[in-house]
Amino acid sequence: MKKFLQLMLTAMLAVLLLAACGSDSKKEETPADEKQAGEETNTEQQSTDTTSYPYTLTDAAGKELTFEQAPETVISLVPSNTEILFGIDAGDQVIAVTENDDYPKEVTELDTVGDFTVNVEKVISLEPEAVFAHEMMMSSSEEGLNQIRDAGIPVIVVPNAETFDETYETIELIGAVMDKNVEANQIVEDMKTKVADIEKKAADITDKKRVFVENSDAPEIYTPGKGTFPQQFLDMINAENIVTEEGWIMISPEKIVDENPDVILAMYSYVPNVVENIKTRDGFDAVTAIKEDQVIQLDEDITSRTGPRLADGLELFAKAVYPEVFGE
Repeated sequence: MKKFLQLMLTAMLAVLLLAACGSDSKKEETPADEKQAGEETNTEQQSTDTTSYPYTLTDAAGKELTFEQAPETVISLVPSNTEILFGIDAGDQVIAVTENDDYPKEVTELDTVGDFTVNVEKVISLEPEAVFAHEMMMSSSEEGLNQIRDAGIPVIVVPNAETFDETYETIELIGAVMDKNVEANQIVEDMKTKVADIEKKAADITDKKRVFVENSDAPEIYTPGKGTFPQQFLDMINAENIVTEEGWIMISPEKIVDENPDVILAMYSYVPNVVENIKTRDGFDAVTAIKEDQVIQLDEDITSRTGPRLADGLELFAKAVYPEVFGE
């Protein structure tokens, strides 16, 4: 039961995070001039191998923070931040995460400070030198984040990444705070190389496949449209999304059948037998993806967390849609 709930919560987090990619709330919460100021503050630091302290940044909440040295103990409040911290070899400084964190394996042995609801008292009691929060927490957890700030603990609100380029900037930002610039730059370069290789292969595809992506099971089937990372993935691999609406929408099974996708991708695991459930839906036996056995379940964490594995998520999409081009 606990595993079921964890998977369901993970799927819900993916929906919330990716939905933010297609909305205007980010622009409302983070004025363009504040975001630009933060980027300008960090440009010089990210171009060097080591961070020059004192190091000042402006985060996604518009807060200016100054660090006299790299934090020796930090807490991460979202899985994507955690993956970045471990990816840049700062995992030893992470003393606590949330119950939603599951990668890399070492994080499961760390102390936890809640799930979608942060245990503010516990965060404060652990006395970290910094807390890495996320812009998607602003509307629901602002009071708690302020309590942490009032306790004298710096809170770095990492901005929502809506593109690969913004994901790279996030990795470089966290790398600069932690004085792990070389490691962060290497991750970004590796991601860029993988993305470029995938796009190069995809450029030769002339017969585009029509794809349906779903992020939740019937009866409330949610699917990504324009302005979401799955849409970007499909664009980058030269595939066509059957959904043309903006953001995340709920779609009926009848509409899916009418659109007759060549491939169906399921980005969730909170229910068992996902692929078989889709195949046996009423009327789906007439869908090309069912007839040709092209229903594929993808890891929702790899394909939704805006961190070092995001390029791997693109690769999962590519191999699932075009195995003849991207298969091993």
